[in-house]
Amino acid sequence: MLVAPDRRTRKRLATRQAISDTATRLFFERGFDEVTVDEIAAAADVGRKTVFNHFPRKEDMFFDRDEEIREMLRAAVWQRVSGVSPIEALRLLAHQLVKEQSYYVNFSAVSLGWVKTIESSETLKARARAVRDELSQVLTVVLAESIGQDPADPNAALASGLILATWTVALIQGHRTFRERGNAGEAQAILLALIDQGSIGLKAAMAGTPYA
Repeated sequence: MLVAPDRRTRKRLATRQAISDTATRLFFERGFDEVTVDEIAAAADVGRKTVFNHFPRKEDMFFDRDEEIREMLRAAVWQRVSGVSPIEALRLLAHQLVKEQSYYVNFSAVSLGWVKTIESSETLKARARAVRDELSQVLTVVLAESIGQDPADPNAALASGLILATWTVALIQGHRTFRERGNAGEAQAILLALIDQGSIGLKAAMAGTPYA
């Protein structure tokens, strides 16, 4: 049974979200590197210490859904239907996210602003690469443990790296398609086509292992 968060937890989460929303708005308007933590704190009507209590680094306010993504990947692999491989479970996840019009595969003016903000900041680009590396490590452990293998299994690391590379290319091309043509449906179709195509290669590369 799910237990609703208590009042203190709800207040803490609301404050965190308000800080993140304020920071993202300022980053969109002025660029990540031009906004200070003090300006974010003032705009969110909180103290500087409160900001750092929720976000140890300024870039964490921009990439504030990192943990949500990790949990989503864990759930897709661990809760997959019997007979479905881990690689197939993650391919199906992409289709489910598009069907649900999830934030993670959203192509809109907002997502263009998000991409533009990253592209204009070396700090954010470096953090984006670090986030992808961290996700790869998390996914390696999830893949291995979901089939009873040691997290150090090199096949799990290979599968994880190929999966993250496929999704990265698919998302980049999806955003590029939307930027050039302004059609969200077409951008999502490109994303899914690339993930489907990449999954074929993944299954071939991992043939003979439980991951495929």
